[in-house]
Amino acid sequence: MKNIKIDAVVFDLDGTLVKSHENIYKATVKTFEKLGQKVEIPTQQFYDLLGHHFKDMFDALNLYVDDIEYFIDVYKNLYFDFIDYSKLYNGVEETLSLLKQKKIKTGLLTTKGQDQAEKIVKHFKIDNYFNEIMGRRNGIAIKPSAEPLLLIFDNLKVEPSKSLMVGDAELDIQCGKNANAKTCAVTFGYRSKENLMKENPDFIVDNYSEFIDIINNNKI
Repeated sequence: MKNIKIDAVVFDLDGTLVKSHENIYKATVKTFEKLGQKVEIPTQQFYDLLGHHFKDMFDALNLYVDDIEYFIDVYKNLYFDFIDYSKLYNGVEETLSLLKQKKIKTGLLTTKGQDQAEKIVKHFKIDNYFNEIMGRRNGIAIKPSAEPLLLIFDNLKVEPSKSLMVGDAELDIQCGKNANAKTCAVTFGYRSKENLMKENPDFIVDNYSEFIDIINNNKI
């Protein structure tokens, strides 16, 4: 690959920066209980769907939710009851610190609601590393649409071709490609390496040490 200066890196949240699958699962189960619905949610199948919007996840799991927006509101209020089940992946803070040192702009793109995304990064004390945080917002398409990622690039005033989208799911890689950005898949999240390779990301890493090597080499 050619040596091109990386101007911006945009990260997914769950499965990429934060190991949160138990947190999400427990808060989801509790939300159904709170709403008076007794459901059985197969754990592994649930984990395999993480990264998608709740509506799509519930459709795949054959779970009926009468009002998805109300469900999400209740879920968000319960989420932090289980936050101790979440933790940053090894190397996240070092990686974000390196990007800041190198004056590489940093963004966050997640299907979580805007307010929740902001609360989570603040909880883990990494909010000051991000130049732009893009959660789910009314009127803006979600991944794999390029729309939210292109909005980040526009706000950061960077060229997509000199930017990198990092995530653990097919939606992240598809989103990056749709926006004409470079893509990096991480294998420690909620998808198998085999599935991620099918998306043909520009890079695939098993840990943040390997990702730091990419940044230090500036080879995109």
